[in-house]
Order: sequence, then C-alpha cells, then structure tokens
Amino acid sequence: MSVASPIASQARFTGSRWLTVWLMVAVSALSYFDRTIMSIAGPTVMKEFSISETDMGTVFSAFLLSYTILMTPGGWIADRFGPRAVLTVTGLGTALLTGLTAYCGKPGLGALLGIVPSFLIVRLLLGALTAPLYPSCGRLAANWIPMTLQGWVQALIMAGSAVGAAISPIAFSRMIEAYGWRVSFLLAGAITAALYLGWFWWVRDHPAGEAGAAPKPRVASQWRLLLTDKDLMLLTLGYFMVNYFEYIFFYWIYYYFGQIRHLGARETAVATTVLFITMAVMTPLGGKLSDWLVASKGQKFGRRSVSMAGMAVSAVLLSLGAGGGFGVVTTVGLLSLALGFATFSEGPFWAVAIEISGEQVGAACGILNTGGNLGGMLAPILTPRIAVHFGWTGGLYFGSFMVLIGMLTWLLVDPSKKIET
Repeated sequence: MSVASPIASQARFTGSRWLTVWLMVAVSALSYFDRTIMSIAGPTVMKEFSISETDMGTVFSAFLLSYTILMTPGGWIADRFGPRAVLTVTGLGTALLTGLTAYCGKPGLGALLGIVPSFLIVRLLLGALTAPLYPSCGRLAANWIPMTLQGWVQALIMAGSAVGAAISPIAFSRMIEAYGWRVSFLLAGAITAALYLGWFWWVRDHPAGEAGAAPKPRVASQWRLLLTDKDLMLLTLGYFMVNYFEYIFFYWIYYYFGQIRHLGARETAVATTVLFITMAVMTPLGGKLSDWLVASKGQKFGRRSVSMAGMAVSAVLLSLGAGGGFGVVTTVGLLSLALGFATFSEGPFWAVAIEISGEQVGAACGILNTGGNLGGMLAPILTPRIAVHFGWTGGLYFGSFMVLIGMLTWLLVDPSKKIET
C-alpha cells in the first residue's frame, strides 16, 4: 500500500501543507517546553516543600515512564481515530495537566494526596497524554506530505523539540521570577490550550479535494506483521541506540559542563543552549539532504547514507570532546556538533518508518519511538554508573560505542521494502 494517496504523493507543496507542517513543529516545540519546565521549577518547589533530590528525581522520571509505555498504543489510536481528533483531545488534556501542576502543593492537591504523590500522578498522566504526539504527527505527515519531502518534514518536527528545550530554561525561569511558579504553570497551560484550539480549527486529517479526504474503512493495526518485520525492528534498534546517545546530552550535559568540566553557571547555561541550537539547525539539514539524495540517488542510498554518516561523525566528535584535551570553546563546539550530527539521522529514521508501513503509519511510528525512548530511559541511568568505575570520559565513550552499533543496523535495513499488510 502507498503511505499517502497518489495525489498527495505528487501534490504541490501549497500553503495549507505549509500550515500543517508548521503546526506540527509548533506542537512539538511546546510539548518539549511543557515537559521540561518541571525541572526548571524543581529547585524552587523542592525548597518550598522540602522535597528530597531522590523524590524529585522520581517525579521527573514519571513522565518518561508512562510516555514510553503508551507510545505504541498512542500510534494505534492515531490510525484508528485520526491525528486531528487524537491530538486535539490529548493536547487539551496536557494543557489541563500543565495548569493543574500549579495546584500540586499546599493548598491544593498536596493537602489531600500528599505533595510528592500529587506531582507524581500529574506527571504520569501528562506522559500518558503526550505519548500519541509523534506517532500522530507521523500519521498526519503521511497523509499530507509528498514522499520526496518526508525526511525534511520529519526532521523539522524533531527540530521543534530542540527549540522547545532551548527556550524553556530561559523563558520559564524568567516567568517564575516575575509571577511565581504556580502562575507560570497556569500560563503555560493556557498557551498550550490556545495552540491546540488552533490545531483543531486549522488542521484536517487529509488535504481538501484529495482522494485521501474521502471516508474509508478503518484498517485494524496488524501487530504481528509490524513486530516481526525485519526492517522495522532493525530500524527501531538503531533508533534505540541513537536515542541512548542523545539522551546523555538531554539529562547529563548540564551537570557535565558545570561539575565535571567546572564551567561557571553562566558558561554552563550558554554552552547548553548552544548545544540545543546546534541540534535545532542540523536536524532539518539532515532531513533535507536525505530527501535530495533519495531524489537523485535512490531511496536506499538517500536514507542510509545520511544516517550512517551522521552517526559515525557524532561518535568521533563525542570521543574527541570527552577526551578532555581541548579548551572550553573547542569542547563545547565538539559536543554541540556531536549532538547535531546524531540528530542528522532523525529525519531519515522517521521517514523510513512512514515509507515502509503503509496504512499502519501511526502504529509503526509508535513502535519506533517506543524503542527510542527505551534507549533514552537507559542512558541517564547507565551513564553515571559507568562513570563511577571508568570516569565520565568512559561514560561518554560508551555513548559513542552505542551510536556506532546503531549506525551498523542501517546496513541491514531496506528502506524501499514495504510491509505487506
């Protein structure tokens, strides 16, 4: 089966398609803003309610737990009910929960359930409602975007997450200074609700006037075929590896710059921001290059070459940066480019999942992202444990090893072979 209607596959990239793409980028960025602001408010909340580091760490992890577990079911829901409806309902739910975070202390839910349990429940629910986001975007992109632009569009959506992550430390900390943490969460919830109301108003599951816009029978997700498909499983394994690599940066790079490389607070903040800006710039470049190579050299070469080259270069750059033989500016540059080249592969990973999965796009993207987030969950746990025995250099070297293993999986993936469903 084709992933999108034949008309959509050849259609001109019109204004309505651009609007759909930029709304997907926007919800990606705001999702990362909403999921990271708890860590920005964390020190203030911990001090106010005497919450231990261990308890707050559990609160942080609660989001990722439910988010990962429900990723694949979220993709099935997007296939079953359509991405517009699914993201409208779940997006408004995340807006409600973001605002509800303001009432997890005392007075509020904390007085009824306990402060830590209140934050824990809200974060678990937030992760659950965020889970369908990227599978739904994959489903929507399959309906709207020509195949020749899938790599670039998927990379733009992933770049949105980097923008949200880069903005949240500066913007939300200033909001807390100006309004306090409670009002800041309420404002974040209101902004999220406004975006998803706009999403419901402007987005449609299919372009108007195209064959895909006509109602058609729902296709049941064929889990056995998806979970036993060699190419999808190898793609998911590779994504597990590259996410392990990336999540080292997401969780530990701020600590690494400040505590291991002994940068000052301002230098650490600037270095971390530079990292995410580099990611935001290089992610869509990788997708654009992959699409261009697909058009000129064919699907196998276009998808494989960009991912493999990016992952190989990222492993080398991280090893050089972790070695400790360079000054601050060079080290930040090496680590920023290491993350940037790793995310160079994001567009091809998602594009191949869409291209091979036919009408099962949401479920296939859910499987891919579940594998990626399992790698992401492992990285923040395993990296400091390796560092205890081999130092932080050893922990980062292991990240380089993991991304190289992921690179090799591309040799066995056939991006041109469709899953027969």
